[in-house]
Amino acid sequence: MHDEKIRVRVTATGQTLDVVVFSKRPEVSTVVLGEGVHSMRCSLTPTRNGLAYAGSALGREIVYERSQAQVRADIEKLNPAVRGPRTR
Repeated sequence: MHDEKIRVRVTATGQTLDVVVFSKRPEVSTVVLGEGVHSMRCSLTPTRNGLAYAGSALGREIVYERSQAQVRADIEKLNPAVRGPRTR
């Protein structure tokens, strides 16, 4: 099985981390920080201007610097069958 990894930045220190994506949607992305027993999930939500995703883990802010449009394009590229809600 292939785990998708993304690079996020810790704003306080400027350090970058590679984290595993648990679920990815344009509205919210959930990532897993760490490995094994000490791992934790963090939800990344779009910022107000929609140019990045931000979340908090253990009181530290982490940022994924991709816009909602870029994430939507990534999702469609990985799985073209997923196109959003169907109208009736």
